[in-house]
Amino acid sequence: MSIPQEKMLIPKVQLIPSPEQVMAMLRDTGALREGRFQYANGTQTRYYFQMPLAMRYHGNARVFNVALSRMFRKEPEVLAALPNCAVVAPSAGGIPVAFGIREALNADQIFWAEKTTDGSFQFRQYFDVKGLKCILVDDMVRSGSVMSRVVNFIHDAGAEVVACGSLVRFHDAKLDIGDIPYFTLLDIDVKFYQPDEWPADQAHLPVQEVWF
Repeated sequence: MSIPQEKMLIPKVQLIPSPEQVMAMLRDTGALREGRFQYANGTQTRYYFQMPLAMRYHGNARVFNVALSRMFRKEPEVLAALPNCAVVAPSAGGIPVAFGIREALNADQIFWAEKTTDGSFQFRQYFDVKGLKCILVDDMVRSGSVMSRVVNFIHDAGAEVVACGSLVRFHDAKLDIGDIPYFTLLDIDVKFYQPDEWPADQAHLPVQEVWF
């Protein structure tokens, strides 16, 4: 079955696309939707992201991953670590990004953290990361909590994070990563409201409930 060409958005963009170009690609794949979205905790927001809808098309994923890799290449510590370093994803959503970044940078390894039943993080059994230099990447940074916690987890495991990055970052995300350099293709101001605080001029928008 052929993939509709209008969804395979491989635009004539700069090697590092502008935030406006990133927004356009995400909108056209349905990965960015605008309206009135309500999360399970009751908060509402104007923007809703589902990054896998964009990353499922190889051409789009390549544009995003190569662009982010070029940002990493500007960081001296990343260049010094290559190729003997690992690209690490803090969650499942970051795995396609990690594979693309690893390929673009020709890094030696890729792996990812997994959440345990008690909410902590772990690597697969028998993984020895002591002494490794790591680049931590994700598709989205919403609150900053996951990336911050995984940076600490990697440090406690005996490895070093030389840079972090994501395709999209919510502007108010709190990243507790010290002086580790961080890069993103799109930093967007996403405001959250309680239902009774929703702007009156947008009250006509229907509420759409979303999973997460």
